[in-house]
Amino acid sequence: MSTATDMYAAYLAAETAILLGKDVSFQGRRVAMEDLDSIRKGRQEWEAKASAEAQPAGRRGGLGGYAVASFNDCN
Repeated sequence: MSTATDMYAAYLAAETAILLGKDVSFQGRRVAMEDLDSIRKGRQEWEAKASAEAQPAGRRGGLGGYAVASFNDCN
């Protein structure tokens, strides 16, 4: 697993635990329901990074990894 995938999983576990009302120690500190917004922001950030890593390299950005050529002026 990559760092992004690991961090996404950690944030998701912390978010789930908080929603279940459990005491959670996350990144060296105790977090509770009032920390849920910051946990969700972190989870969304790492989720996006993990998702980007999971895409094939040629499919990131641009025209989906395809090159565009014009043969209009070729004779």
